Amino acid sequence: MTTDPTRRDPYAGFPGRIGRTFADSEPSWPPRTTPGEKAPNIVVVLVDDMGYSDIGPFGSEIATPTLDTLAEEGVRLSNYHTMPLCSPARAALLTGLNPHRVGYSMVANSDPGFPGYGMEIADDIPTLAELLHDTGYATYAVGKWHLVRDSASNAADDRENWPLNKGFDQYYGVLEGLTSLFHPHQLVRDNSPLDIDEFPDDYYYTDDITDQAISMVKSLRAHDPDKPFFLYLAHNAVHGPLQAKAEDIARHRGRYDEGWDVLRTRRFAAQLAAGLLPPGTELPDRNSEAGFDVPAWDSLTEEQQRLYARYMEVYAALVDNIDQNLARLTDTLEALGELDNTIIVFTSDNGGTGEGGLEGTRSYFSRFVHHPALPGDWTPDVDRDPGLIGGPRSLVHYPRGWGMASNTPFRLYKGHTYAGGVRVPFVLSWPRGAREGLLAPGVRTQYQYVTDIAPTLLGLAGLERPAERRGTPLQEPDGISFTPVLADPDHVSTHPEQYCEMTGNRSYYRDGHKLVTLHRPGTPYDDSEWALYDIRTDPTEIHDLAAERPDLVKELSEAWEAAARRNGVFPLPDGTGALARRNPAEQRLARPLTLLPGTPELERYRSSRLVSLRSFEITVVVDRTGEGVLVSHGDQGGGYSLYVEDGRLHLAYNEYGVLHETDAGPLAPGPHVIALAATAGKGLRWSFTVSVDGEVRATPPSVHQLIGMAPFQGISVGIDRKSPVSWPLFERHRSFRYTGTLRSVTYTPGAPGPDSPEAVAAALKQAAAAFE
Repeated sequence: MTTDPTRRDPYAGFPGRIGRTFADSEPSWPPRTTPGEKAPNIVVVLVDDMGYSDIGPFGSEIATPTLDTLAEEGVRLSNYHTMPLCSPARAALLTGLNPHRVGYSMVANSDPGFPGYGMEIADDIPTLAELLHDTGYATYAVGKWHLVRDSASNAADDRENWPLNKGFDQYYGVLEGLTSLFHPHQLVRDNSPLDIDEFPDDYYYTDDITDQAISMVKSLRAHDPDKPFFLYLAHNAVHGPLQAKAEDIARHRGRYDEGWDVLRTRRFAAQLAAGLLPPGTELPDRNSEAGFDVPAWDSLTEEQQRLYARYMEVYAALVDNIDQNLARLTDTLEALGELDNTIIVFTSDNGGTGEGGLEGTRSYFSRFVHHPALPGDWTPDVDRDPGLIGGPRSLVHYPRGWGMASNTPFRLYKGHTYAGGVRVPFVLSWPRGAREGLLAPGVRTQYQYVTDIAPTLLGLAGLERPAERRGTPLQEPDGISFTPVLADPDHVSTHPEQYCEMTGNRSYYRDGHKLVTLHRPGTPYDDSEWALYDIRTDPTEIHDLAAERPDLVKELSEAWEAAARRNGVFPLPDGTGALARRNPAEQRLARPLTLLPGTPELERYRSSRLVSLRSFEITVVVDRTGEGVLVSHGDQGGGYSLYVEDGRLHLAYNEYGVLHETDAGPLAPGPHVIALAATAGKGLRWSFTVSVDGEVRATPPSVHQLIGMAPFQGISVGIDRKSPVSWPLFERHRSFRYTGTLRSVTYTPGAPGPDSPEAVAAALKQAAAAFE
């Protein structure tokens, strides 16, 4: 008998018996996949940009009673290291592989066209969620994802790298790296962006994602009393822009008036008292490296001190709120009888940040711009009523002096391979595990790395990582389980050496010694930039041993080169601007685009391709006049909108927080063609012209272009959704849906401006040709 491979025998492999009737047959059911009777639940709480000293168990004055309890009953890793930036850290945490191997050399906002920047987790690299799901776990993710490239975060994407295709049963949150905590720019549930016009006035994103997580757990227990779950709760807080609830800010009012120098000294003393650092550890001087330096608090004016203290009050409120929400989650687990057998991990993706600059900002997207030709009149801050700081109308970030304090006692910041960028708090709690001797509560000073988390959690759950999955051999992990370290405080580190690289900053750790660079972009990569520290006795990296130990510098630098080659680190960033490069296939996104009424909001990155660093024209066809917003693009951090109010046409332009209103005259009843033309000029400026039926109605003064991450909210037709471009208009009419008949809105992208990457590259090419 020949076997037809396209027609499987329906009875093959059935362990029961098949007769002609039910009476002649014996049934059998496939076994249910379960991870074991005592399999623990697993909760990973990942905070964004939190420094080493920002929670109570690591020296903070901020009240974090929930974390205090978890730390007291669990384990604190005081020598835990992560990656310097978020997407690479998240890839390493969820896969157990070094992030360059996974394709995350950088945050998921670039596409230079090399393997280390692929920003896609391959099928032979399973995530922790996939491995746990395969064994019978329910798997949930809420909050920040940032493992899908910005250009693939829209509703037309194949979603291959979205959470549900990486092992999670359910997801709720924001795919990108940051958002407004009062008006999230694009919430996604499972595989679908949500079409939201307005949020309630009391909406707060950190509360929302916690509500969603709690709901997922409650629903699971209502439907299945036994199934264990993995919850990945990834906060967008405390990433900028810093926004907190008024009642949380009020609790911290006045607490930071003494400044960052006093705060740093107090936190360091608390860390020493807690045994987090070896005896004899020194607190470094304030960061003094060019571009990262911090002034003495006492050198600031009283006005600066008052303003800067307000920023830190908002930051403290964010941390406070995270702990409050963690309490709500643990209370739910307690009420369900689940807390005892739940592993809870709390940590940060990278260290505290210096991106707020020397002075901080009330205009986050203006400060966040990275462009080689910023004009002299560019303003990285805007004036704001102090009462607005931290609220939905201000997008603030603290000065890097507070970032230095967040990273106490370490040097430098997020993005750096010095300790300030990579040493973060780490707490692990598991009451049942402690009772059964699987972890001994207390502090661990052993070096461990972010890639160790996945194998450790698998080990604690009694599971092994398979060699293959669904017939595909798996890539070997780089992380090593530290379960022996959890059980035995005297056990040696399970992770004896590790390379690191981020935007050219490099390091190599081996058995207590760390070779590290602070790389200046565009400068050569050579051995002269290496510094060497013995972090067993000098964890704050003060005493450079490179001159004394050239042999060890050579040995570790060669080890770094070998590891970089093996892990796909090359090519390294240089002065060519390659990180700004995009896939040529994206050029199709600069074609004219017509949006019809009822079109859901266009995603941020897709919207930006129509206007960023170029001239453009918007044509609005109205069949019947009415009141309301015709088109809007952006939010309180920057944007523009055309609207009709009291029969008059208006242009609102929000220049990174500074609102410009232009009255373009009456709009008579009947059909109209309204045009907004933007001409990109030198100095990163736009000149606008508003026309109605071919008649020029207004030519307001030129304004700075919205570039970088602005406008952050995408294009909406016939409404201004969520965070408004014009707050006064929002106060009068909320989202102000258009009441007339709108036929279409067409964007026609024009030529790149003189400061666009294309224009700069062309000029450099012409200059080079002149010398050939």
